[in-house]
Amino acid sequence: MLPSPPPTPLPALDAAVTRVKEAAHGWAKASLQERIGLARAMAEGTARTAERAARLACQAKGIPWEAPAAGEEWLSGPWVTLRLLRLTVEALTLLARNGNTPVGPLGETADGRLSVRVFPNDLMDRALFTGVTGEVHLERGVDEAALHERRARFHKAPDHDGRTCLVLGAGNINAIPPTDVIGKLFVEGKTCVLKMNPVNGYLGPVLEEAFAEAISRGLVAVVYGGGAEGTHLCRHPGVDEIHITGSDRTHDLIVWGPPGPEREARKARGEPLLGKEITSELGCVSPVLVVPGPWDERRLAFQAESVAGMVTHNASFNCNAAKLLVTPRGWRQRARFLDLVMAAMARAPARLAWYPGAADRHRALTAGRAGLRTAGAGEGALPWTLVPGLDPAARDPAYTTEPFCSILSETSVGSEDPVEFLAEATRFANERLWGTLSAGLVVHPATAADPATGAAVEQAVAALRYGCVAVNTWAGYGFAFGTTPWGAWPGATLADIQSGRGFVHNSLMLDGVEKCVVRHPATTFPKPPFFPSHRTAHRLGRALTRLESGAGWAGLPGVVAAAVRG
Repeated sequence: MLPSPPPTPLPALDAAVTRVKEAAHGWAKASLQERIGLARAMAEGTARTAERAARLACQAKGIPWEAPAAGEEWLSGPWVTLRLLRLTVEALTLLARNGNTPVGPLGETADGRLSVRVFPNDLMDRALFTGVTGEVHLERGVDEAALHERRARFHKAPDHDGRTCLVLGAGNINAIPPTDVIGKLFVEGKTCVLKMNPVNGYLGPVLEEAFAEAISRGLVAVVYGGGAEGTHLCRHPGVDEIHITGSDRTHDLIVWGPPGPEREARKARGEPLLGKEITSELGCVSPVLVVPGPWDERRLAFQAESVAGMVTHNASFNCNAAKLLVTPRGWRQRARFLDLVMAAMARAPARLAWYPGAADRHRALTAGRAGLRTAGAGEGALPWTLVPGLDPAARDPAYTTEPFCSILSETSVGSEDPVEFLAEATRFANERLWGTLSAGLVVHPATAADPATGAAVEQAVAALRYGCVAVNTWAGYGFAFGTTPWGAWPGATLADIQSGRGFVHNSLMLDGVEKCVVRHPATTFPKPPFFPSHRTAHRLGRALTRLESGAGWAGLPGVVAAAVRG
């Protein structure tokens, strides 16, 4: 782990809050053209610093610069940030021109609610992500009129005249701190104090340069430190609200205070220690439901590698990493599928366990397990680990503890009948697993096309209580696309926060979001960049970042060349 800049002294924290607070009223009243200009300046700064940010992240995580895994640090850092800024500029431009942000065709979910297509956003998306779609399911009661009226609500009917948000940055994915700030600035019209996480505090000076225009105008401040600095800022009277990406434990410490009788008494009375609004994106035991069907070896292997990539990406330090396979009880292809998943994970090089506490979590969740399967290891690295055959009726910690390390567990429910399996697996995921952030479905195209089983698939998609449901792909796409709002399924209370409250990456500024749904073909060529066997992901990540930096269609040949060689 690279060293973080030293903690910001308390007087400097106070000065940062004061400076950003003083700019809040003016920013809330800013014109759309002023906002567009700032977003463009931040994009230019992000493009200038993109390679430096990616290099630092590789160094911090022990990734060789010319290894395929370096592609992660291009794609989950500057590429996502640049994409969100471009989409924000486009949305604000159309809002100024037409009075609203753009959305795609409307539809209806299996349970009768309104849905809206939000991906692909343009011809470039169609070229880069062939066959991939994203839609947003809106909460019950949101009809077409409400969709259009409530979209971009702050810009049409501001609900404040200047607020300041403390953004407590995530330490695992480097796009999260800047994109959380982007959402608060441009969707909600709020100024931001960003406290970097000590794990990736090394990124702070790069962000300060990239967002120099916003910082010079007092709209953003970047500060450093750990728990003491975070506590001081949370309690600061100049901070109006808080957004945190991290763990539910940190959230509850902020909201309810230290564990113990006093916290429990406050919860019982419904009297949080924090008297401010707080939004959050926290962890999840993310399930992948594998639906039985007429799977051939090619499609089964593709989906097995997709699952493996959901585990191995970023050394599995992702809140949306696949953590529990739910397979059909008695499924004849179960053993083959698990073999293919393990073989695909084994293709990923052992990764430095760079996130604090990973070894202890791995040890606690694998001790005494029967039938443990592992692949890869090395100095400072944890093996890719499969824990198969968990009892679905047991009170197993694998169902309630996010590993945040290189563990994938597996259990079986239902039967080989797809309709029965989907009903049982959906109920199991909703009722037994902790977290509401993301879930996956692996579905054969013939199963999806059949009227009876296809209806069961759509019922499961609608019924799963997760903020992102990904069909035949990783929910990471829902995080990355920018038009697909990212966050937990709504309804969590402060006392039972699960995966958090609120949505980020909402460039279309949709209101009343329940979940996003990403759909992907059962196989594609070229393969997705998160697949462990991808040989040129580093070149692809660099090329995609250059494309988002302004290369446009001229940058497409470089992307295609890197993609097809993967």
